Amino acid sequence: MLTIPVMLDASPYEVLVGHGARHHLGPILRGLSTNSSTKVAIITEAAIVAAGWLSDVEIGLEHVVLTIPGGEAAKSLETVEHLCRQLVDAGMSRGDLLVGFGGGLVTDVAGFVAAIYHRGIRYVSVATTLLAQVDAAIGGKTAVNLPEGKNLVGAFWQPSAVLCDTETLTTLPPREWSCGRGEVAKYALLRGEGGRELLDLDLHEQVGACVADKAMVVVGDEREQGRRALLNYGHTLAHALETIDLEAGEQALGLRHGEAVAIGLLFAAELAFDLGRIEEPRVHEHRAILGGLDLDGHLPSGLSASHLVDLMRRDKKADHDLTFILDGPNGIEVVNGLDPTIVRSSLERMGATP
Repeated sequence: MLTIPVMLDASPYEVLVGHGARHHLGPILRGLSTNSSTKVAIITEAAIVAAGWLSDVEIGLEHVVLTIPGGEAAKSLETVEHLCRQLVDAGMSRGDLLVGFGGGLVTDVAGFVAAIYHRGIRYVSVATTLLAQVDAAIGGKTAVNLPEGKNLVGAFWQPSAVLCDTETLTTLPPREWSCGRGEVAKYALLRGEGGRELLDLDLHEQVGACVADKAMVVVGDEREQGRRALLNYGHTLAHALETIDLEAGEQALGLRHGEAVAIGLLFAAELAFDLGRIEEPRVHEHRAILGGLDLDGHLPSGLSASHLVDLMRRDKKADHDLTFILDGPNGIEVVNGLDPTIVRSSLERMGATP
């Protein structure tokens, strides 16, 4: 079992990574409880319950299991309100404990509920997907979507512990692996030279390395005032593509988060190349890392460059302009005030219509 500390001044905690890490949940909750009457609410999905990942976990405290639907549509204020009302019905107080037990959607929603219920209660994340383990469950950024865009309503609220159970990954379908591998590709690229070495690690070590990379950034910039923004590399276009999915209903692109991030990473490289910030070998490195993780980064056909630019203006990093995380001579950094004409041109070169 790997133990990775997240040494924040006000709220330090540990991330446990390993086969069967979920079985540490009961002892952690009992250690956090203030007395024998402490209650626990576990937020999860029906698929997690059906898979049996909860059934063999000994909680040791009075608890209730609350399920939310799967799919990005469930990451909404409506879901948050419903959960908060269920917590009231369950008699949950400010001194009780919340658990998010599932993938990135569950840990995001549960973390946000923990941040706002009674103005903040303690919570623990049990991450069961690759996406949640390498990124979503770590660092205390919690959020839900609006129809207008991804993660536009949220809060910084750190967990009391995170458990990354690599045993639960054994049942992931192929596209859920892609969902997490997009974030692994991001960490490899953020490492610069030697980034491909991350791909050579076994799964246990790879998850631990990504957690350690994120923990180091979060400790230095918990509230995303500086370097933490770099963890959004590839996400500006990715979130625009996911917003199209939120808007489109039955005509949605059907992209998983990691697939959208892969497209965003390749686009960021192509845009940086068009701006003269990087040379072709670095673009090739982006393609090679994506290919090493079975991701292609191709932009879906039929998308309007102008519409994508409009959506990217809504990104939470932007300050009334077009803001991207881009590679360059000084490494990957935040670049503000980009010319929309160049951005549209780069999108069209990747296959978008005007």
